[in-house]
Amino acid sequence: MITNLHIKNIGIIDDIEINLNKGLNVLTGETGAGKSLIIGSLDIISGGRFSKEMIRKGEDHSFVEICLYVPEDEKSIDGNIIVSREIYSNGRNMCKINGRLVTVSELKNFMKNYIEIHGQNDNQNILDSRTHIQYLDNFSGKTIKTLKAEYKEKYIKYNDIKKELKENYGDEKEKQRKLDLLKYQLNEIDEANLKANEEEKLEEKRKIIQNSEKIVENLNSVNKALGENTIDSISYAVRALEKIEGIDKKYEKCNNSLKSIYYELQELSRDVSIYQEEIDFDEQERNEMEERLDLIYSLKRKYGNNIEEILKYKEEISEEINRIENLEEYNQKLKQNLRKIEEQMNAIAKLIHNVRNQNSKALNEKINKTLQDLEMPNAKINIHVDYFENEFFEDGKNQVEIYITTNKGEDEKPLIKIASGGEMSRIMLAIKKALSEADQMPVMIFDEIDTGISGKAANAVADKLSDISKNHQVICISHLASIAANADYNYFISKKVVGERTSTSIKQLNEQETLEEIARISSGDINEVSMQYALKLRSKKAS
Repeated sequence: MITNLHIKNIGIIDDIEINLNKGLNVLTGETGAGKSLIIGSLDIISGGRFSKEMIRKGEDHSFVEICLYVPEDEKSIDGNIIVSREIYSNGRNMCKINGRLVTVSELKNFMKNYIEIHGQNDNQNILDSRTHIQYLDNFSGKTIKTLKAEYKEKYIKYNDIKKELKENYGDEKEKQRKLDLLKYQLNEIDEANLKANEEEKLEEKRKIIQNSEKIVENLNSVNKALGENTIDSISYAVRALEKIEGIDKKYEKCNNSLKSIYYELQELSRDVSIYQEEIDFDEQERNEMEERLDLIYSLKRKYGNNIEEILKYKEEISEEINRIENLEEYNQKLKQNLRKIEEQMNAIAKLIHNVRNQNSKALNEKINKTLQDLEMPNAKINIHVDYFENEFFEDGKNQVEIYITTNKGEDEKPLIKIASGGEMSRIMLAIKKALSEADQMPVMIFDEIDTGISGKAANAVADKLSDISKNHQVICISHLASIAANADYNYFISKKVVGERTSTSIKQLNEQETLEEIARISSGDINEVSMQYALKLRSKKAS
């Protein structure tokens, strides 16, 4: 149980400390005094989410600390556990369990064994059918917990094998689909008959074609210049030097140089003539070149940034095709293992189903009995446990949903379609009452469980909270006089202005103060009539 709660710098809470006790602890006070901040602080210390906007204005951090007393027979721990969480405006968290630093996740996993908070949102959670299987399994106890652990181990292996088979194309349709795709791709690349550097050569050729008129015009000018005068003139000069080269070596040397120029010009002239012939493209050649480039561009979009990458991809898919076609033997072994695990899972899931089926009837009875006590005499809960032969879910082969009828003569319907706000509060309490007898949760916290109820129903809710508090420490925020009157310990939460700041304060009430608070809640005023009513309510607890 929680023996002490210390809160600093959360909302309008400056610095408060609360000593809590066994049994039913009821917190009352005016709206806006900070009651919900106290429940929020308990959620924070349990590893819940925290927004920096919750930090008290002008402060740079918030702090929550509790002292838990755990008897020796609970959780194999004996003595006090100090748990704290300090949160700074920059988002830094410092969580400690008995002085040891832990992560928020570790804090949450630790605290879930000690504190269970039932806030106003739980009335929405109960409408989510996914939570119904959790209620039933919590009620079913250790037997189903053991079976679920065994099933979960198989379920993980089952999914691992299915994943591997999928990756290995163990599914025949998937395998054939992949093979068809890879073979199509391989054939498409093969038929293209790509060659290294082919694209570059085609691009060069295209550039020439695009500039062919300009090239032809200028090559003609070059050819004309070389052919008309230049080569003939140099030839005449060579013949002239030949006549005197025997007279002096320098004339011979000069003639040799001139001959080299003559031969080079002849070679250049022939090259230019060839270049001119190459520029003569017909329309068919141009179209074939464009089609080839389009094909290469198309393959690049699919398989790689260049021809080298496309050819590399071709090698990869060839290897993948070979791998897939030779996986059959290995996949057959995987499929055998999968069938074996499915048989084991089916057997365990059947046992789980039987346990759930049996316990759903017992839970129905307990909830329906409590609903009668809570002034819902015609309401009847019926927990549907459906078994899906061809499905494996994470927790077995069941889907669980709570159905209810609230009036005689009506058909039962899913809970989400029928209950009002006040009914939801009582249904939630009835479920929690039934579950509280099965679980070992030390601390149960209720935040305004009395929403939408009054009169006899309110008295019935107060009685059920008292019943729960016999085996659990219960901390409850309430606006109902009947619940406050049933408390073992009453606390009054108020706010006051000191200087320019508003602060929350909390006080444990003595018996006279408790009666005055019950009177205030019941009528809005403390007078002789309301005090008499408070005494009457309080006397019921004593009896």
